[in-house]
Amino acid sequence: MKAIVLAVVCTFAAKQGAAQAYKREVPAKLLSQTKITEDSARGLALARVPGSTVKGLELEREGGHLIWSFELTVAGKPGTDEVNVDALTGKIVGVEHEGH
Repeated sequence: MKAIVLAVVCTFAAKQGAAQAYKREVPAKLLSQTKITEDSARGLALARVPGSTVKGLELEREGGHLIWSFELTVAGKPGTDEVNVDALTGKIVGVEHEGH
């Protein structure tokens, strides 16, 4: 039984560490207004740019929307992709490639 509990704790800790492995700017004042979690938004952003990893995240108001803004990179592909996910609806409201 102890081994099972330890495995669950280790898995949870690994997931928490992975979630924090990128630069985050998430103001508490804005976070309290979201309906879509960071994890859900991250999943949507990563699905939009297959093979990508998160380099940075910002929760911000832009163009009248509260958005999760993910900066994504793809190994072997120059530049970054920015994917904006509406923090209230989960809809992708913007995708932009930056760089060469």
